[in-house]
Amino acid sequence: MGVFFYIDSEMHRRLAASEAADRYFRSSIRWVFTAYSIPLLVPLALASLDALWGALSFIALGILLVAMTVETGRRILARGGAGSSRSLVVNEWASSFGIVIAMVLPWTLGGWVPAPDDFVPSLLILLACGFASTAALVMTQFDATMGMVDAGMRDRDGAEPDDPADR
Repeated sequence: MGVFFYIDSEMHRRLAASEAADRYFRSSIRWVFTAYSIPLLVPLALASLDALWGALSFIALGILLVAMTVETGRRILARGGAGSSRSLVVNEWASSFGIVIAMVLPWTLGGWVPAPDDFVPSLLILLACGFASTAALVMTQFDATMGMVDAGMRDRDGAEPDDPADR
């Protein structure tokens, strides 16, 4: 969570490699929160309401997630959207594939109104996609931060010392 708040901070925006990468990070954070909302909210609807309401909540949140998947895919294809990270591109394609599978699987397993058990594989796939996307975003941000630290260290090592005794 802290990394997500840092990515959304003003300091990160000043240090971002490009505006396209910053926009991709922001849309990916929204995507991750939406991906986590389905496995958290749909089981509550399935446990407390009729199976039809659970299916409808899965459909509604699934449509939102598919729309966000299209948005993040469009943003990563923009010039500089992924920065220099291949892991973000691989994660984007893998999670997009996982989303398609997760959205179709309950109806493949259970018919028109799937039973609550038919949603379990999809919910697990969505959790895995959310965790993988979180890891990719966090690791990319840590790599970018380390790159900035390394550049700062090189600048500092090449500069004249402030204290005349250190010369």
